Amino acid sequence: MKFTLSWLKDHLETDATLDQICERLTAIGLEVEDVDDKAAYKPFVVAKILSAEKHPEADRLKVLSVDAGPDVNGGKPLQIVCGAPNARAGLVGALARPGDYVPGIDVTLGVGKIRGVESHGMMCSEKELNMSDNHDGIIDLPQDAPIGTSFASYAGLDDPMIEINLTPNRPDCTSIHGIARDLAASGLGTLKPHAKPSFKTEGETSVGLSIDLDDAKLCPGFGLRLVRGVKNGPSPAWMQTRLKAIGLRPINALVDITNFMTFDQGRPMHVFDAAKVKGDLIVRRAKEGETVLALDQREYKLTPNNVVIADDNGVESIGGIMGGEHSGCDENTVDVLIESALWDPINIAKSGRTLGIITDARYRFERGVDPDYMVPGLDRTTELVLELCGGTPAEAKIVGYKPHAAKTVDFPFSEVKRLTGLDVSTEESRHILTRLGFHVEGSGERVSVTVPSWRPDVDGKADLVEEVMRIHGVDQIKPEPLEKLSSVNAKILTTLQIRTRIAKRALAARGMLEAVTWSFISEAQAKLFGGGDRSLKLANPIAADMSDMRPSLLPGLLAAAQRNADKGFGDVAIFEVSGTYETDTPEGQRRVAGGIRRGTASINGAGRLWSNKDKGGGKPVDVYDAKADALAVIEACGLPMANVQIEKGAPSWYHPGRSGTIKMGPKIVLGYFGEFHPKTLAALDVSGALAGFEVYVDAMSEPKKKATRTKPALELSPLQVVKRDFAFVVASDVEAGAIVKAATSADRKLISGVNVFDVFEGASVGEGKKSVAIEVQIQPVDKTLTDEDFEALTGKIVANVEKTTGGVLRA
Repeated sequence: MKFTLSWLKDHLETDATLDQICERLTAIGLEVEDVDDKAAYKPFVVAKILSAEKHPEADRLKVLSVDAGPDVNGGKPLQIVCGAPNARAGLVGALARPGDYVPGIDVTLGVGKIRGVESHGMMCSEKELNMSDNHDGIIDLPQDAPIGTSFASYAGLDDPMIEINLTPNRPDCTSIHGIARDLAASGLGTLKPHAKPSFKTEGETSVGLSIDLDDAKLCPGFGLRLVRGVKNGPSPAWMQTRLKAIGLRPINALVDITNFMTFDQGRPMHVFDAAKVKGDLIVRRAKEGETVLALDQREYKLTPNNVVIADDNGVESIGGIMGGEHSGCDENTVDVLIESALWDPINIAKSGRTLGIITDARYRFERGVDPDYMVPGLDRTTELVLELCGGTPAEAKIVGYKPHAAKTVDFPFSEVKRLTGLDVSTEESRHILTRLGFHVEGSGERVSVTVPSWRPDVDGKADLVEEVMRIHGVDQIKPEPLEKLSSVNAKILTTLQIRTRIAKRALAARGMLEAVTWSFISEAQAKLFGGGDRSLKLANPIAADMSDMRPSLLPGLLAAAQRNADKGFGDVAIFEVSGTYETDTPEGQRRVAGGIRRGTASINGAGRLWSNKDKGGGKPVDVYDAKADALAVIEACGLPMANVQIEKGAPSWYHPGRSGTIKMGPKIVLGYFGEFHPKTLAALDVSGALAGFEVYVDAMSEPKKKATRTKPALELSPLQVVKRDFAFVVASDVEAGAIVKAATSADRKLISGVNVFDVFEGASVGEGKKSVAIEVQIQPVDKTLTDEDFEALTGKIVANVEKTTGGVLRA
C-alpha cells in the first residue's frame, strides 16, 4: 500500500515529521517497507535560458547561457551545451549542475567538453527526471516560475512516498483514510472530518438493475447512479500528481476518480458509459465459455464460478475485479453510470486467482471492504464527478443491500493484562477502542464493545486485546524470563523424539548420509510396498506420480540411490528417519528408521581397495550389512539386545532367502532387513547390489523407570572367562538362532554369551541335516568352577538344545 505524505495529511491534521510518522506506523502494526523522501530531486533548480547560440562544431547542438539565480555560480550565467530541439532563449526549465545525480539516465554530472565546448550541467527532460517517458525536449515551464528556486518544490516532486507492508487482516488500512484513522488513534494527530456529500438529483436512473444469483452472499448489495451531461477529459493536476506518485497512470477524469476513491477511501468503484450499455444491467453467474474483453486488452474465458455484470450485449464487467473494454468511459462519454457494489471475498479471491487477474479492486474486495460505505461511497464519487466533469445526477438505484449487522463482543478489560502482561488502565483501554471507532457500552471491568463495519477481522476478546496492545505500544511489554521448571533434570522431549534423534546419530556414525524424500509416491509403488489403500490417496496431488501417502521409506531411498548411481556415484549408504502411513488415522502413522546400502558401501568403506579386503571392504553389500545397521539402531535406542530375536521371513519386497524379521518377544515386530527381491528392483527400475532395512522406532517399548538416576556400582568378576565349543547336528530348516537361545537359557547366570562360528552341510552329517557349531562363554562369578561343574553345565546345554531343536551333539 503506497501513499504520499501530503495525501496522508489530507486526512490527518498533524505536525509530525516524516520519520515520526514512519516510526509510529511500524509501532502500531503497519510496517513501513520503503520510504522515498525524494532527496534525489533536491539538487535541481528552476533556471532560465538567456541565449541559445549554434554550436560551432555541431549542427544539432546549441550553446546555452543559463541563469540559475543569485545563489548559483555567484549569480553569473552558466554555459551549457544542449541538443534539445526546443531549447531557446527565454525558456524556463529544470537545471542539473555538475555533481548532481540524474536518475533517469543514472549519471552523476561533471564539467565536460562537448565538441570542444565546456558544458557546466544540463537542462533536463521529463524522462531524465523520471517524471514521464517524454524525451522529445527539455521541460518547458511557465514564464512566472521562480528562477533559482527548487524545481522539486515547484513541480510537487518533493512529496515523500511511504509504502507499508499490509497484512491480510487489515482491510481497513487499504485506504489512506483508514491509515490516518489509525495514526490519529495512536495520538499522532487528529482525523480530519469530511463533509457529507450534498447535491440535488433529477429524475431516476433509467437503466434497470437486478441481481440473479443462487447465493445472495455473492453480491450482498449493488448501487448504480446515472449522471447525465458530463464532460470527460483529463483529470486536474492535483489528482494526476496523487496517482502518478503511487505508480498509477492517469487516463481520464472519470477513470481517475474511481482510482482515487480506491486508494483514498478504500472503496473500489466502476464507471460505465451509459450509451454503450444495452438494456438492463444484471448481476449473475457467467455462462460456461462466455468471454469478455477486459480493460487490460486481454480476453478472459469465464465459468459459472465467476460473477459478472451483464446487459443485452453480454458480459460488461467481471464483478469486483475488472471492467470490460466495451462499456469503458472515454473522452466521448456524455452519460455515465457509477457503480458501487459489495462482493463475496472468497469468490473474488478464487475468481481472481483462476483468471490470473491482479487489480487494486480485487486486492480490497478479497480482504473485505466497509459494507456501510457502499452508498456513501457512491455519493462521494458522484460529488467528485460533478466537481470535475459537471453533469446532472439521477436518483441512485440500490438493489439487495441490507444494513450491516454489527458484531458485539463481551470484553473484560482484565484480558489485556492476562494475554499481554501490560498494565493498561481501564480508562485508557476504553479510550483506545473509542478512538479506533469501536463503540463501548457499560461501566466497570466488563463492557460490551460494538465492532465498526470497517473491521471484519475483529471477532473476539483476543482481537480487542490486540487493538489495545498495538496502540498502547508493543514496545511497552517488558521482557521476562520463562518460569523455572519444577525439576532441572526433567525430561522435555518425549521418548519417541529422543529415539528419533538417537537413531539418526547411530546411522550417521555408521557412515550413512541422511536423506529427505517425498512423503508421496505413485500408486504402483505404494501397492508394491503393501500400501495403495484408497484412504491414503491425495485429493490434490502435486504430480501424477505422487498420488499416495508412502507405506514405506524404501521406495524413496531406492530411487535416490539409483539417481546417484546414474550420475556416477554407485556406492551409496543413505538413511531416513521419518513417517510412514498405514491408515489415514493418527494411529496409522508410524515413525520409522530406514536405510539402504548400494554397491560396496559397507561400514568398512566403499570401493575396491587392496587394504580393505581383510576388513570385508570392496565386496558387494549383503543381508548382513543391513542386519548390522538395523540392530545398531535398536541397540542405540536402549532396548535390551539379549531379548531381541531374529527370525526368517520378511515382506514380499525382500529376497525370501536373504532377509529376516527382528522381534521383541513373540508378538512385537521391531523391523525387517535384507536384500531386495529382483522383481521389486525391476518394478522400480533400480539395479545393483542393494540391501536395506526398516526399524519401527514407535514399536519399541518405553524404558523402565529407574528408582534412582545414580549409576549402580561396577561389578567385575575377578575370575577368568572360560569358552567351550559345541557342534550340534540338526534338521536343515532349524534356525541357528534357536540353538543360540536354547544354549543361553541353560544357565543365564553363568553363560555370558553364545556365538555361532560354523555351519556345515554334507553327506557326513546326513541328508536333510546340518551341523551348527557354537562357542559358549562361561563367566564364573562366586568361585572357580570344577570339572564336575563344567560337566553339569555341559549336560544342561546339550539337553536344552536337544529338547528345543531336536539337535544331537555331533560325534
